[in-house]
Amino acid sequence: MAKITAVLIGAGDRGARGYAPYALENPHEFEIIAVAEPNKERRNDFAAKHQLSKENCFESWEELLNGPKRADVAVICTLDRYHFHPTITALKAGYHVLLEKPMSPDPLECIEMERVAIEEKRLLTICHVLRYTDFWSKIREVIKNGTIGEVASVQLSENVEIMHMSHSFVRGNWNNKEKSSPMILQKSCHDLDILSYIIDKPCLRVSSYGSLMHFNEKNAPEGAPERCLDGCPAEDVCPFHAGRYYLGEGKGWARKFTEDYTKEGIIQALKTTPYGKCVYRSDNNVVDHQVVNMEFEGGVTANFSMCGFTRTQTRRVQLMGTKGEIIGNMEDNEISIFDFLTKQETIMKFHETVGGHGGGDTAIVKNFLHEVKNYKDGESLSSATVSLQSHLMAFAAEESRLQKGKSIELEDYYKEIIQSRVGSN
Repeated sequence: MAKITAVLIGAGDRGARGYAPYALENPHEFEIIAVAEPNKERRNDFAAKHQLSKENCFESWEELLNGPKRADVAVICTLDRYHFHPTITALKAGYHVLLEKPMSPDPLECIEMERVAIEEKRLLTICHVLRYTDFWSKIREVIKNGTIGEVASVQLSENVEIMHMSHSFVRGNWNNKEKSSPMILQKSCHDLDILSYIIDKPCLRVSSYGSLMHFNEKNAPEGAPERCLDGCPAEDVCPFHAGRYYLGEGKGWARKFTEDYTKEGIIQALKTTPYGKCVYRSDNNVVDHQVVNMEFEGGVTANFSMCGFTRTQTRRVQLMGTKGEIIGNMEDNEISIFDFLTKQETIMKFHETVGGHGGGDTAIVKNFLHEVKNYKDGESLSSATVSLQSHLMAFAAEESRLQKGKSIELEDYYKEIIQSRVGSN
């Protein structure tokens, strides 16, 4: 079969830098032939890199998807709240779809996307990229082999890293759940999905606690202005001062919010964009730490902790089985397997990875292309159907958090969602 062609909807960080590079590195397998991106500079930059004509560059997804089908697949990387309509339109137009996570901040939209994908007999693969890494694939394999016996309990922690927290979830696109998604869905649906993947049993119930403890106005330094460059008296003692950070050690992050990467360009962006705001005077409302307790079928328990107050960005996991234990740290890219009987420890170190998320960004595109080429009306490794469970876990966890840790039964929660759809029709 000839190489797979694609249209890209949303040429931001995840679309242009996360998944599209595969086309440049493997032009014999994959070609992006059109793009929809409302930001003119991003659109033009993407067009230049992928040698797209003006006729194949669009401001909106509606323009791109209007008319005859242009390609084999659609890669959709718009912001969270703008996933639903282009996804439904693309599926109905005959595209297989690779969709950035989360599916949607609305559970009804998630359910509807899955339904339409099945009805149209199209792949709808959600970018749960951790499933495609050597790290998590090996952990699942070890569990399946029975090496550690039956899994009794799992502890997973996501260390967001303090400056990533302040950049993306205090100042950035995902700082406000009404504009984007709750933190447990936007950032941590990766983690709830990977727990579902390695435990491989239905989640029955969840409870959750968490809050926006630090990044709020009550913790603002005395006399701090709305913007850091407007003469903040705490400049020398605040690690989040936008001028010092984005013009210094965090200069790489500035590429996320300005196309003018000169000192002058960054300063201008800090004067006009949310990235120049005081972290204590932003419009953020997503939590900066949260824990989720889960019980799966068969009595397996799991605990997940997401925290923004860490020095490194990584995930650490401990799986406790009846015959042994697995401990892993994605930062080290290795896992330790301990046998209770022999007292032997086996260390598995994985090769250096290419691409973000431990190689998952590259691997998911490669896997998706393979599934498209060999499609026979089946499900992908991270299809909407398998993704729906972790999304429902995230929605229920947020509901529990808002109800001060109330235990939420997943089956009842799902029925309530379906009933709300029936009641609204």
